[in-house]
Amino acid sequence: MTEFGVNFFPVVDPATKSATDYYDETLRLIELAESLGFTQAQTVEHYFTAYGGYSPDPVTLLTAAAARTSRIRLATGAVVPAFTHPVKLAGKLAMLDHLSHGRLDVGFGRAFLPTEFAAFGVPMDESRARFTEGVEACRRLWTTEDLVWEGRFHRFGPVTLLPRPFQQPHPPVYIASATSAESCAAAGTAGHHLQVVPSVTSVEQLASMLDAYRDAWDAAGHDPAARRIQIKFTCYVSRNREEALQQGDFYERNYIEHMAAAVAPLATEKSADYPGYEKFLEKAKNYEFAASLAADKVLAGDPDGVIDQIHAVRRKFGDDLSFSLQFNPGGLSFARAATAMELFAAEVMPAFP
Repeated sequence: MTEFGVNFFPVVDPATKSATDYYDETLRLIELAESLGFTQAQTVEHYFTAYGGYSPDPVTLLTAAAARTSRIRLATGAVVPAFTHPVKLAGKLAMLDHLSHGRLDVGFGRAFLPTEFAAFGVPMDESRARFTEGVEACRRLWTTEDLVWEGRFHRFGPVTLLPRPFQQPHPPVYIASATSAESCAAAGTAGHHLQVVPSVTSVEQLASMLDAYRDAWDAAGHDPAARRIQIKFTCYVSRNREEALQQGDFYERNYIEHMAAAVAPLATEKSADYPGYEKFLEKAKNYEFAASLAADKVLAGDPDGVIDQIHAVRRKFGDDLSFSLQFNPGGLSFARAATAMELFAAEVMPAFP
């Protein structure tokens, strides 16, 4: 069975939609998603700009969602260990695991925006090492009593975290990877699940990332049936195909414009931990919606067209994928997002039993 979830990446200008309205609408959409049979809801961690800045703490939003739902899983997509002490991060996540009665999936990410690293006083060249240490420190805090941690960036202990996670030995761990096959392989070796975004990489590169992940998972002796690979898309679906494409063209350009502004410092602030990221700005400037649609980097069209795209994605990247879909990009109205979700649940999801 193919699983479909919803994700919330707030590429929203405050002049277009207030934070209050965005949060209210997001929570209503998560409630709707649960009623329609979507299996997971997730949100990101970003700061300062219209490129994700409405979600500086995904745990807070997911806690509100936990209080309004009872079945849908709730995921960070992702939290950034480099920006939070592991004792604080592990404790917040364990608490949410209890408040949701064991419905938490924890996605960890490295972050990549220079303004965020500068604000936290964290060198970008330390991001990979801080990420690796932070993920392992959280895992150990969840599972070890009287933990003594002697890391490169943090030292503490002996401590025993309270609360211990609701799920044992800990919530499922996902690693968010944008372009790195090395990160995917490390996730597979560790037995962690994977989150990927096809819009920021080529088909060939993403296929190699997933091959590296699956090979490392299998080589480490993990159960192939337990492996989870989540792929994320924005999704514009309407009975009127042209209407869906017009929405997609408008809101994808909005996304690209805000992303370009947020990543602009990468053009001059290169880091060994982020090879090639300085090209993001060039890619953003050369963006074409039609090319993105043709490459199945965005899902858009009538239900039959979107079904065809999902089949194409599975042929390219494997039939062991789950899908996390954004239906409310930019300032799209609640009514249009809800209608698209209802149509997707009624006519697209049944094609993937």
